[in-house]
Amino acid sequence: MPTHSSSSPPLLTSLSFFFACLLIFFPFSVAKTTNTTRRPRQLSVNYYARTCPQVEQLVGSITSQQFKETPVTGPATIRLFFHDCFVEGCDGSILISTKPGSKELAEKDAEDNRDLRGEGFEGIRKAKALVESKCPGVVSCADILAIAARDYVHLAGGPYYQVKKGRWDGKISMASRVPFNLPRANSTVDQLLKLFNSKGLTVEDLVVLSGAHTIGFAHCKQFVNRLYNYHGTKQPDPAIDPRLLKALKMSCPQFGGNEDIVAPFDVTTPFLFDHAYYGNLQAKLGLLATDQALFLDPRTRALVQQLGKDKQNFYQAFSQAMDKMGSIGVKRGRRHGEKRKDCSIHAS
Repeated sequence: MPTHSSSSPPLLTSLSFFFACLLIFFPFSVAKTTNTTRRPRQLSVNYYARTCPQVEQLVGSITSQQFKETPVTGPATIRLFFHDCFVEGCDGSILISTKPGSKELAEKDAEDNRDLRGEGFEGIRKAKALVESKCPGVVSCADILAIAARDYVHLAGGPYYQVKKGRWDGKISMASRVPFNLPRANSTVDQLLKLFNSKGLTVEDLVVLSGAHTIGFAHCKQFVNRLYNYHGTKQPDPAIDPRLLKALKMSCPQFGGNEDIVAPFDVTTPFLFDHAYYGNLQAKLGLLATDQALFLDPRTRALVQQLGKDKQNFYQAFSQAMDKMGSIGVKRGRRHGEKRKDCSIHAS
C-alpha cells in the first residue's frame, strides 16, 4: 500500500511535473452514475452462445486497439457504464443522442453528463459496428458497453471477470432523470449510501465500486472548493495532504482558467488499475471530497483499510460488485426494450 511520510518530498515535484504533462496532453474529465432496482432476469455468460458466439472477441478487438491508441478510452468507458446503470438501469440509455428539435434532452446531454469523454462513446460505436457486421440485430448496446467496461478494467491491469449478458436496450433516455441518480463530487456518505441503497447496492458495494477511481481523471471544478473554500470556510480542506494541496493549486486556480484542466483520481499510479486508491485515502491523497470521506467516515473506514491491504481481495470484490451493478434495472423483451443497430438512435 502506498504511503507518504513527511520524509518523501519527491511527491510534490513528481505531482507538479505530472500535472504539467497533463495540461499539455490531456484535456480529460470525471464523474459518475444512477436509477432502478429490478433484479437480473435471465442474464447469463453464454447468452449469445448460438446467436453470436464471437461477441466477446469482436468487442475485444476494438477495446484492445482503442486502449493502445487512446488510453483515456478506458476510464471513459468504465465511467459510461456506471452512468448508464445508475440512470434507468444498465440499458444503454446513456448512449442515445438527443433528437434534433426535441424539447427533452437525452441522458448524455444532462448537465451531470456534459463532461463524459467522447472517446468512450466512440469506442462503443466502433465495437457495435463490428458486431453488427457479423451478428446483425442480435447484440444489444447495453451488453457491448458491459463487455467493453470489463475489457478496459483488465487492460489497465485489473481483474478479468465473466460478463453476464442478455440486457436489452432501453427505450427511455431523459436528461431530467439524471440529477438525483448520480453521485456528486461533494456528496456526503449519507447521501451516497442512500443512493446506492436505492439501486440495491450495499455499503460494501459503495466502497468497492469507488475503487474504479484507481484510474481516470477529474476536472478542477469537481474539487476546487476543497483547495480554497472548503464548506465556506475560505480555507482548504484539512483532510488534504499539504504537498498534494500545493500541487493541485498549481494546476487549478480558484477562479478562471481551470475549465479544461484535470487531475488524476489516483496520484500515485494514475494509469494502473490497482488498489493504491485505498492507500491514498489513508494518506490524505484522495482527490474528491467523496473519495476522502470514505476513509473519514467510521462506517466505511474499515473497508477502505481492508481493501488497501490486499490487491487480490480488491480484485475479487470489484469483480463481484461490477456483476451486481451490471444487473440493475435490466430490461428484457420488446415490451420493455429494443435492440438498436446504432447505439445513438432509437430502433423505432
